[in-house]
Amino acid sequence: MNDYAGWSDPDLLEAVADGDRRAFETLYGRHAPWLVVRLSRRCADPGVVDEAVQDTFVAVWRTARAWRGKGQVAAWIWGIGIRRLLDQLRGRPLALVRAGEEIVVSAEEQVLLGIEYGELGTALNRLSPELRAVVQATVLDGLTTREAGKLLGIPAGTVKTRMMRAKAQLREVLA
Repeated sequence: MNDYAGWSDPDLLEAVADGDRRAFETLYGRHAPWLVVRLSRRCADPGVVDEAVQDTFVAVWRTARAWRGKGQVAAWIWGIGIRRLLDQLRGRPLALVRAGEEIVVSAEEQVLLGIEYGELGTALNRLSPELRAVVQATVLDGLTTREAGKLLGIPAGTVKTRMMRAKAQLREVLA
């Protein structure tokens, strides 16, 4: 039986920062399944998704001390995961061929790359981390206000307020 099962995510991450491999295994077991599902919605190639998940947890292991204790650990992991997926997709051809089977890169993958590196990506990077997290959770991840609030550890009303502020700033920058 895993004595880490009852530990909170912040406690597990603190133990991971101290090099505790069993805490890392527990954190991985808790978060890798949903990360695979969410990244699979954004990428049609399971191999790319698997690489992104593995890269994500290597980064979690190496940078566990970087988590600032604000918001949810899951949101922090998601931020790493989506960036790792984009890293995997960067520079890839739009149609892949593997073992004679063509894998077409989805429109969503193309949009994600455009967001990361286009004019909108530059505008998003100008937002404060709090506003950018709300935009990512609601617009890019498609979460409801309530779901985004849970993920980010803030009330739903705060999500709405931050989204209004983010939209206003984006309009100003992109105008």
